[in-house]
Amino acid sequence: MRYRNHLSRSTPLRAATALAASVAVLAGCSTSDQQNSAGDPNNARHDVSASDVFRYVTPGSSAVSTNDPHGLLPAESDVVRMALTYDPLTVPGADGQTQPRLAESWEPDETLTEWTITLRDDALFSDGSTVTAADALFSLRRMGEKSAENSGRVERFDLDASEATSDTTLLLRTKEPYAEVGQALEGSTFVVPEGSTDFTELVPGSGPFRPVFVGGQVEVFERNTEWWGPVPPMATIEMRAIPDPQARADAVTSGQADLAAGVPASAVVTLDESSGIEVVRHAGATLYPLVMRTDTTPFDDNRVREAVRNALDREQLLDVAFLGQGQLGNDVISPQDPAAPDLPQRTRDLDRARELMAEAGLADGVDVTLNSTTAYPGMDSAATLIAQQLADIGIRVNVELSPPDTYFQDVYAQRPFYISYLGGIPFLDITQVALRPDSPTNETAWSNPAWSAKLAETVAEPDDATRDRGIGELMTTLRDEGGYAIWAASDRLDLAAPGVTGVPEGIGFASAFIDQVDLQG
Repeated sequence: MRYRNHLSRSTPLRAATALAASVAVLAGCSTSDQQNSAGDPNNARHDVSASDVFRYVTPGSSAVSTNDPHGLLPAESDVVRMALTYDPLTVPGADGQTQPRLAESWEPDETLTEWTITLRDDALFSDGSTVTAADALFSLRRMGEKSAENSGRVERFDLDASEATSDTTLLLRTKEPYAEVGQALEGSTFVVPEGSTDFTELVPGSGPFRPVFVGGQVEVFERNTEWWGPVPPMATIEMRAIPDPQARADAVTSGQADLAAGVPASAVVTLDESSGIEVVRHAGATLYPLVMRTDTTPFDDNRVREAVRNALDREQLLDVAFLGQGQLGNDVISPQDPAAPDLPQRTRDLDRARELMAEAGLADGVDVTLNSTTAYPGMDSAATLIAQQLADIGIRVNVELSPPDTYFQDVYAQRPFYISYLGGIPFLDITQVALRPDSPTNETAWSNPAWSAKLAETVAEPDDATRDRGIGELMTTLRDEGGYAIWAASDRLDLAAPGVTGVPEGIGFASAFIDQVDLQG
């Protein structure tokens, strides 16, 4: 068995029993029985040899997929679809630093409220038209109109006051001084043609691939020969959205896929070493935060939240849920952020946890429901183990599993106690999406005026070192008073067939850009 590490760290494998699963969803699938529902009607699929087709399986479900790049992207498969078809303004690099995409540069004025965004001048939409600053502004404004769906990703911008000052220059204004605009544009800032209104199908994009067949069990994308960036090695990418993690792994081991995203650790430790299949490790990429809503009994009392954090056996959770493939959590959200504080590791302290429960008037315990799912590897086993651990301090937990294809619609940011998911999102992005009092995805109902004021002061700080110190202080307060328990950070594990290269490095949004994958075997 071979390992390819991205942001690697040394972590021993632990033995485990493979989960039984089926790849029946893949059987009999071919592009021939899909309907042409996207892209330029003149962009008919050319016959290509099998060696020019890259088969990719990713978390998601075709039952809840979307063709709208600016609203809710419910699954990783939706993000990948958009990253193949469209260009965002900026992207995260493998080292976490912002890299240019459509935007070549972003420069502020001295107040940090007016940013000059300069776009490249050689990007073309698939209909042949040139990508302009007006298209970028239209796309950002459309994101603003759909703020309730995309968690307010562009709420920090004053888009009404912003303007396209030339074909390649956008004057982007912020509502308050903000020093991290480049990072803020990394999100789903996919640029579409100005005036686009019908998103029942994918509209023309300027990305590295053009959609040929979408909306079915198999989605097909052909190389965009007019793309301004490096030529994609593969002529065709076929993507399948599969909600079950073990089924994604089985797709590669059975030869039905070339790359599987987010497979369970159990599938890794049972690999046949003679298969030539590689494990691509993205270290510390994934968090399954335990969410406790701060506006709902009993978690509206921070003593209960602190008791929960003290009751967790993090080493056991890491070993059972992730089979040791990761690092211990210390209740710091976004621990991979360069500004994350270095704090003493929190360990299990049942005596202190019981004291806190008694102080909160819950010496006799309390009954709660913990929601989880099987959408990502270990989410269900983590919930079961957390329930067992919390029983030691009198919290009687009923674990309720929800279907993976609807979990993030029916449970996320709605239930008071559940296992959430964060895939390498930068801290300041998390503050925008999940920690604003008025955000529809403020899943912990976090509302602390002093903390919010400190955040506004910190993001307006032009000095990088000073700003990083402020971010670390914000993280520390959230660790001790917020509604998250971060018990481990798992390595994201992908399986790659022999000869696969070009798997994207980095974590989170960066992992969706698969345009440079190649088959060299």
